[in-house]
Amino acid sequence: MASAAPSPTEYVTHHLTHLKVGEGFWSLHVDTLFFSWVLGLLMIWFFRMGANRATAGVPGRVQNFVETLVEFADKTVRESFPGPRAFMGPLCLTIFVWVLLWNLMDLIPVDWLPRLAHDVFGLEYLRVVPSADPNATFGLSITVFLLIIYYGLKGKGVGGFAKEFVTHPFGANPLLVPFNLILNVVEMIAKPVSLALRLFGNLYAAELIFILIAMLPWWIQWIPGGIWAVFHILVIPLQAFIFMVLTAVYIGLAYEHH
Repeated sequence: MASAAPSPTEYVTHHLTHLKVGEGFWSLHVDTLFFSWVLGLLMIWFFRMGANRATAGVPGRVQNFVETLVEFADKTVRESFPGPRAFMGPLCLTIFVWVLLWNLMDLIPVDWLPRLAHDVFGLEYLRVVPSADPNATFGLSITVFLLIIYYGLKGKGVGGFAKEFVTHPFGANPLLVPFNLILNVVEMIAKPVSLALRLFGNLYAAELIFILIAMLPWWIQWIPGGIWAVFHILVIPLQAFIFMVLTAVYIGLAYEHH
């Protein structure tokens, strides 16, 4: 970071710039990849610890918390997905916890980790909220999109999937096939786009507000910062829940016969 005090524009731009390698479309946001991997490994470690501590007797706090998360995800899948839950349950649990951890990074004061990375490793830029990066949210939503296609083929077969694509919603009249096809293509594309942009938009806006609050004098920051953090605590799990529920609903709609 520069030694001179940056202007407000420079400060905001600096905090919204990724640590990346490469240029243009093929650039990699190293900070997003790093924090996504770290949070993913943290999630795996925590659930493994919960599994290792599981007991038939009086459960501990970790076991209680893990069981609550598992039951929560299983209930959501049971209400939204009509097919077998052997894969969908763990998928939705992973999505909810991983996105929740992504979002929780937004509660870390905006200067702490970038300043630490600069002082220790000499890094000029660092963004720590993966869900405020559209590359991360689109990567996750495209994975869901591929699963929508897979479960659509699995539930209906190739013939049934293709038939529904050209006959829904206006029927099998040959004159209406082009309209059915256009609407289904638009609907199919809209699902991953809406999933990605909803999560990205909410967290990007929240991150930007925290950055603007950090520009206030230190003695007044805690008032708007505390109010916004309390409100944002409600948004963080809600966005993870919405992503998980829509994943189960979209895949369930693709799997079941209409």
